[in-house]
Amino acid sequence: MIQKTIKNFTQNPKNDILSGLTVALALVPEAVAFAFVAGIDPLVGLYGAFMMGIVTALFGGRPGMISGATGAMAVVMVHMIQKGNEVGDALAVPIENLGLQWLFITLLFVGAIQVAAGVFRLGKFVRLIPHPVMMGFVNGLAIVIFLSQIGLFKENVNGTMQFMQGSHLYIMLGLVLLTMAIMFGLPKLTKKVPAALVAIVVVACITIFGGVEASTVGSFIKDGGGAGLQGGLPTFQAQIYGLFDTLNGHWGLILSTASILAAVGLIESLMTLNLIDEMTETRGSGNRECIAQGAANILNGMFGGMGGCAMIGQSIINVNSGGRGRLSGAVAAIALLCFVLFGAPLIEQIPIAALVGVMFMVVIGTFAWSSFRILHKIPKPDAFVLIAVSAITVWQDLAIAVIAGVIMSALVFAWKNATMIRARKTTKDDGTLVYTIWGPLFFGSVQNFNSKFSPKTDPSKVEIDFIESKVSDHSGVEALRNMANKYLEIGKDVKLTHLSPDCKTLLLKWDPEFEHVIEEAIDDPRYYVVTDILDSEV
Repeated sequence: MIQKTIKNFTQNPKNDILSGLTVALALVPEAVAFAFVAGIDPLVGLYGAFMMGIVTALFGGRPGMISGATGAMAVVMVHMIQKGNEVGDALAVPIENLGLQWLFITLLFVGAIQVAAGVFRLGKFVRLIPHPVMMGFVNGLAIVIFLSQIGLFKENVNGTMQFMQGSHLYIMLGLVLLTMAIMFGLPKLTKKVPAALVAIVVVACITIFGGVEASTVGSFIKDGGGAGLQGGLPTFQAQIYGLFDTLNGHWGLILSTASILAAVGLIESLMTLNLIDEMTETRGSGNRECIAQGAANILNGMFGGMGGCAMIGQSIINVNSGGRGRLSGAVAAIALLCFVLFGAPLIEQIPIAALVGVMFMVVIGTFAWSSFRILHKIPKPDAFVLIAVSAITVWQDLAIAVIAGVIMSALVFAWKNATMIRARKTTKDDGTLVYTIWGPLFFGSVQNFNSKFSPKTDPSKVEIDFIESKVSDHSGVEALRNMANKYLEIGKDVKLTHLSPDCKTLLLKWDPEFEHVIEEAIDDPRYYVVTDILDSEV
């Protein structure tokens, strides 16, 4: 047990430390950018990323996975924050930035919901997500990451943000391409140091010591309306007096926003966990990750952080840089805090181009290029789901895309199975007509099942055999009961054979008189084979 714990914490300290530092550098502009999206101070985003990162790194269900402030949650937060500020202005309450204070209360509910999801073991349901949905999620997220970097090609011109032009644009593109070239070529020479970290350091040295003018982390923050990275440690949110009074009539907004944030955070985190599982050929714990994510969001609500969830881009950077243990995530979180407290002037000089180049390489590594090759080989419904999930991820957000993809896949599955049910007719020596059912009987196949029978014209003895079928839900049980009653009502003898134990139990609960209709068919050798297999699996 101790050996396993140590192995999870770190297998290679050097790789974990260096990859953690690389991730920390990439976290800075991401956290700042998402804070601007949510309409809050950059320090709130940075402290939120630190608290998310340290808690999930030490206690989460996936060693090596990185959590922090994310855009998927930021776009949900912004509406509630704006509404809170409007209420504060209208009531003239003595609470600074009321919308932000509402966010902290909301994060407490978010954390509670996520912890409950872990306690009730709901994390396992991510394993039910179909592969086309997973590929669509990966492709869509790669496009979202790419598009989020485009905004970094803007600069402040006479008080307005405009896309770079002329020499500024060429310098930006050149530094981005240099970063990508280093990350592509260095691993071919050596893998002892993270290519992303080397690329950031080289490009930073060129701009700092080479006199090259380029947009930096510091200028990016100031262009967005922030004052910089300097700040003190977050403190416990003690400004509660009068705060709950402002929520009268607005609890619906808080609870609905909390539910959406909790769902978005869990879906993105568990999907990222699934992806990292595949990359590392190991398996994390979805339920443990739910609890850790919830605890981190509760901590953010108490100490004034933005909250967040798993970050797929930074997680991939970490894994590709060799960070596989919990140490890498812990180093990334602690380094991020140290940057804010002690290294802000230095970090503010890092060129944005270097970080954009790193993220562009993440996009290339994240996108499932094989999807282009297999689109014409896989079933058309699966291809449609893959493309639809990718598009919805870009158009709306990750949570909506995944839910829509799962629903579409489920409907396709139900439709296929609904058309699979068959009934083969045979006649015994005594004149009994036997319907041998093949295919699942469930809500989608009920109509086809009913169309197979002719109670009025069938002989006086009928047997419905389920040796090659299974009644899967209540709709199927009800259809079977109704069909048997049609025969009984016109005075015909009907027997149901090879029913599953669950189906027999439900039928007898519904109508104990059905006991004389259900037949065990103990003389059929196939029945023993099936039950023996089921018993061995149990």
